[in-house]
Amino acid sequence: MQKTFGITLFIAFANAISFTILIPILYLYGREFGLTDFQTSLLFAVYAAAQFFATPVIGKLSDRYGRKPLLIVSLIGTVIANALAFSAGLVNIAGLLFFARFLDGITGGNVSVVQAVIADITPVENRAKSFGLFGAVTFGLGFTLGPALSLLTQQYSLGAGFLVSSVIAAIALILTIFGLPETLKQSTQVAPRRLFDLGLGNLISGLKLPRLGLLFIINFLIGTTFTIFTFGFQPYFLELLGQTNQALTALFIVFGLISALVQAKGLAILNKRFSLSMVLFLGLLMRGLTFVLMPLYPNVIYFVCISIAFSVFNSLVQPTIITLISLNAKPEVQGMALGLNASYLNVSNAFGPMIAGLIVDRAYPETYRYPLVLAGMLTLGVLAFAILKRDRYDVARSPRS
Repeated sequence: MQKTFGITLFIAFANAISFTILIPILYLYGREFGLTDFQTSLLFAVYAAAQFFATPVIGKLSDRYGRKPLLIVSLIGTVIANALAFSAGLVNIAGLLFFARFLDGITGGNVSVVQAVIADITPVENRAKSFGLFGAVTFGLGFTLGPALSLLTQQYSLGAGFLVSSVIAAIALILTIFGLPETLKQSTQVAPRRLFDLGLGNLISGLKLPRLGLLFIINFLIGTTFTIFTFGFQPYFLELLGQTNQALTALFIVFGLISALVQAKGLAILNKRFSLSMVLFLGLLMRGLTFVLMPLYPNVIYFVCISIAFSVFNSLVQPTIITLISLNAKPEVQGMALGLNASYLNVSNAFGPMIAGLIVDRAYPETYRYPLVLAGMLTLGVLAFAILKRDRYDVARSPRS
C-alpha cells in the first residue's frame, strides 16, 4: 500500500502543477483577449460551474466502476482542454478559450477520485496524516513548483503555461495507466440501481445526508469567501500596489513552500493536541482576520507580511475539512462523498469570482480593496456558523497520526 500511496501522491502532485501553473496567468491571459474584469471572472466561473455538475458524476462512477478508469478519462480531458486554451491565444478567439475552460471543468473532477484512492488504502487512524500529506503535495509543493514553472513560461508568452500544463497532465495520465493499481475493492463497488443513475440527484439529496450535508454547506461557504478573495488578490497586488506579474508569481511560490511545510508537519502536530474542528476554527479565524488586514495599508512589505501569516493558517483549512468528511462517510460511498464535496466547492468557485468581478472597476483601482474586506467579514461569519453547528459534524476524537 505504501507504493500505491506514493504513486497516488505523485499523480496528485503532477495534477496540481498542471492546475497551479495557470493561477498566476489566467487573469492576465483573459485581458490579452480584451476581456473586462467581469468577463475574465467568467473564465473562472465557467470552469467551476462545469466541475459542479461533473464532479459528483465522476465520484459516483468511481464508486461503481473503480478509481483508475475515471482518473484516466479525467486526465485526458485536461490534456486536450489546456492544449485548446493555448491554441486560443494563437488565433485570438476568446470563445475557444471559454470552451477550453468548460471542457477542463467537465472532465476535471479527478481530485475527489485521488482523495477516494487515499481513503481506500488508508486506515481510519492515519487518515488525517494522509490527507495532510496530500495537502502538502498538492496545495504545498504544487503551489510552489506550479507558479515557478509559470514564471519560466511567462518569458515566452502567457499562453505557453497552458501548453506546459497539458504536457504535465499527460505525464500524470501515463503514470495512472501504467503505475496505479485499482484500489476499489470488488466487495465495496456500488451496483447501479439504474443504468443512467449518474449521481446528479445527489447534488440536492447530498445536502440532507446526516453530518455530511452540513460539512458540504460549510465548505461551500468557505470556498465562496476564498474565491472572492483570490479574484481580488491579483489585481490589488498588480494595480494598487504597482507590482509585476513576476513578483506575484514569486509570492505564490512562497505560499506554496509555507503550505507544504505546514501541511506535512504542522497539521499532524496540531492534530495530536486539538480536535479536527478546533484546527478548522483556528484556520478560519486567522484567514478571516488576514483578509481584512491586507488592504488596510497599501504598502507591499506590509502586504507580504500579512500574506505570509495568511498562508500559514490557510493551509489548515482544506485538509482538515476533507478529513472530517472522509471520517463521516462510510467506506462504500467515499468517492461519492468526496465528489459531492468537491462539487459544492467547485460551484463556490463560480460564485466567488463573479461577486468580486461585480464590485471592482478597473477605472477605479481603489475598488480592488473591496473583495478582500468582504471576503474577510464573510469568513468570520462562516466561522461563527461552523462553531454553532459543531456538534452535528465533529468526530468523537481527533484521529492520531
